[in-house]
Formats: sequence, C-alpha cells, structure tokens
Amino acid sequence: MEKIYLDNAATTRVCEPAVERMLYVMTQAYGNPSSLHSMGFEAERELTAAREAIAGSLSVSPAEVYFTSGGTEANNIALFGAVKRNGRRGKHIVTTAVEHPSVLRVMEQLEQEGYTVEYLMPDSSGQISTQQVEQAITSDTILVSMMMVNNETGVYMPVEAAANAIRRSNSSALLHVDAVQAYGKLALKPARMGIDFMSVSSHKIHGPKGAGALYIAGQKSFPARTFGGGQEKGVRPGTEALPAIAGFGAAVRALPNPKELKAHFEELRAALREQLSQLDGVVIHSPKDAMPYVLSFSVPGIKAETLLHFLASQNIFVSSGSACSKAKPSHVLTAMGLAPALVESSLRASFSRYTTLDEINALAAALKQGMEQLVKKS
Repeated sequence: MEKIYLDNAATTRVCEPAVERMLYVMTQAYGNPSSLHSMGFEAERELTAAREAIAGSLSVSPAEVYFTSGGTEANNIALFGAVKRNGRRGKHIVTTAVEHPSVLRVMEQLEQEGYTVEYLMPDSSGQISTQQVEQAITSDTILVSMMMVNNETGVYMPVEAAANAIRRSNSSALLHVDAVQAYGKLALKPARMGIDFMSVSSHKIHGPKGAGALYIAGQKSFPARTFGGGQEKGVRPGTEALPAIAGFGAAVRALPNPKELKAHFEELRAALREQLSQLDGVVIHSPKDAMPYVLSFSVPGIKAETLLHFLASQNIFVSSGSACSKAKPSHVLTAMGLAPALVESSLRASFSRYTTLDEINALAAALKQGMEQLVKKS
C-alpha cells in the first residue's frame, strides 16, 4: 500500500534537486569551505551559492543571511542575541502564547534572567488582533517575537502590525519573526516589512534536515553566544554542514511560484473541509482565512493518538499537533480556550506540492471508517 504523507508541517520529503546537490557535495566538493586550496574554494562556492539562493528568496543581501542547524537554533540565536544587544534599554518583551516551543522555552529562560515577558492570547479562532499588539508594545519594549504563520492552525499572525507599532511607539524594540512555516509558501521580504530577524528552515521546503538560516538586518554587530573559528562571522561558528546547506540552496531554487502553490493548497483544503463537514461531530479549528496548507480539526470521542495510529495502519500519516511537542496536549489549542476534549482529540493535516486530491479523499474515507470503528472503544 502506498504511503499517504500529510504531515508536511512537521517535515517534508527531500526533493530530487536537493538530493543530487547533497550527493555531489558529499562525494565531489567535500572540502572544508575554510581551507585555502582548490577543494576548499570549490566548497566555498557551494556555500556562497546556497547563501545567495536564500538571500534571493527573501530579497535581502547575502551578507545578511547566516546559516544555522535549523529553525530552533535560528530562533535561539536571534532572541538571546537581541536581548543582549538591547537589554540595557529595558526589560519588556512581547510575544504570543502560541509560538513554537523554541521561542517559548527561550522566553521562560529570559524571565528567569529578570526580563518581563508579555504573552498575547489568541481568540477562539487562534487569531491575535492588531489592537492587542498595539496596546502591548510601548517605549519600554526591547524585543517583539512573533511567528508569521502558526504551525498548528495555519493562522497568520499580525507581524506587520507589530512592525508598525514599534515605529509609532518610538521604541528601540527589535522584531524577530519565526517564518519557518511561511517560508517557501509566501513571498517574504523582511527588509521591506521592518523585520530585524527572520528564522527559516530547510526541511519544511523539501530540503534536508540540519540546515536553517537566520536573516539579520543590516549586517549589524551581533553578540555571540558560542565561540570557535569565526564561521558565519562569529554568529554561528563551527565548520558548516555543507551537504545540508547545499541541499537547502537547491530546494530553494526548486521552489514553485508562491501564488501557484497557494492555489494548489486552497484546492486541497477546500476538498478536505467539505468532506470533514459531512462527518458527524468533526470540529474544524483552522479558520477559513488561515494559511491553506494546514488544517486543524478534532474528532470528539476519539483520542488523537488512537485515531492517529488507526490512520497509520492505513498508511496515512497526519499529526496530533506540533511535532516538537512530543504528544503533549496542544498549547496552541489550549490557549485558544478550546475544551480539553477537543484538544485531546485534535489532528493536523498539512500538505505539500506533491499532495493530491486522491490522497485527500483517502484521508476522509479513512477518518469515516475510523470513527465508525473507534468511537465506541475510546
């Protein structure tokens, strides 16, 4: 039975161009980019080409792109670096209660270090209003961190409102955006949007795991937390994971036009929403104006883990929430005020450019079958 993979918000299958580039680097251009010989120069060219690809996709300078091991490390570097650079000007930080754990855990650490963190709470649809953002950001705020798109519900966060509020408040606050779920799916231009730091990741866009990037506006001096040979201008020292980075660059170059991709996702989401609406009791959490490649829903009466394993037995793979939460109840849906029964029965389907309508139909059919078989057992 062919696998139907609908957990693309967690990770994606690596595309052929990325595989080919990685194989070439691992077997041919395998020198150290810092080495002063011809193989080192060839490796450095691969590193430069990947950096230029990521920079081009964000409409920024290659000098503003720093490679990391992924989105989590990029978030950590940005947040700790921002408060170290701006910490003398205040202690107030603004974020949301629905951020990725790699942001929320950093915020917990910063609170222990004496910073005051204000967590904006979403409404029942997962959305945070412009008014909330404007009221939270003051002249004392030193950092705002907000994801571009929520990884569980697909809700767009008011990032541009945050940038505008920072300007109006005469605040020295730096704006960090976790764009891991939006990158490759939206046309992102952080420099024009007033964003100081933006985190992106390779394995969400059909590149390999182990590579990510951090945009730092303006090539400004940035305080390091780790020290070594000075790679990435000291922001993230250590020999670069060149095969993964080269694969990342190839995956970026292979990305479809975001408008075409959005149309594809909208067709898939519409089909799944329609079929879920015909299943008695199913509750859809993602609002209709959310990012169309993610759909969060609950099947009350059946625990998520039970239904997830049933679907897996049919070779259909979805998620019970964020892959980084390790099966814990969703902090996103909990923050939205959903009843525990809905949180515990929530699933997330997420699509890629390779997802087909036939796979959506197979998921809906399997859900119907699972509901018939499992509702009395749960």
